[in-house]
Amino acid sequence: MPNHFHLLLAEHAEGGISRFMQKVTTAYTMYFNKRHKHSGVLLQGVFKSSHAHEDRYLKYLVSYMHLNPMKLIDSHWKENGIRDRKAADDFLSGYRYSSYTDYLGKQRIESALLNKKTLLDLYDIPADINASIAEWLSCGDGDEDRLIQ
Repeated sequence: MPNHFHLLLAEHAEGGISRFMQKVTTAYTMYFNKRHKHSGVLLQGVFKSSHAHEDRYLKYLVSYMHLNPMKLIDSHWKENGIRDRKAADDFLSGYRYSSYTDYLGKQRIESALLNKKTLLDLYDIPADINASIAEWLSCGDGDEDRLIQ
């Protein structure tokens, strides 16, 4: 996404995700400022996190993260539905800044950063992830509540 990103992380030590995010955002800000001859703050506010306390919520987060790029082609797709399902599928399966393509079996250099074990425990890859995304894409106005219950 042009103005934010999502990561699915597992914490191994208390406060580990906060320390990791501080390092990532600091390093990126330093890189960006040096490359673009900029100085000062780059990112607005602190990062937000959400604990996935059950598998159902984790599956919701996975779908939310992988569907977030749909806002780039139709900012109101959740309220209005998908007009062109094939175009939506093609866009999502080709969006290079998402791990969704990795779970569809496509290889990218960024795949080296992924630890697919957690999602492999939740899904039959790629069939279940693809079915979950398809179900979300077929949602109409307000149907998302049904999918996360």
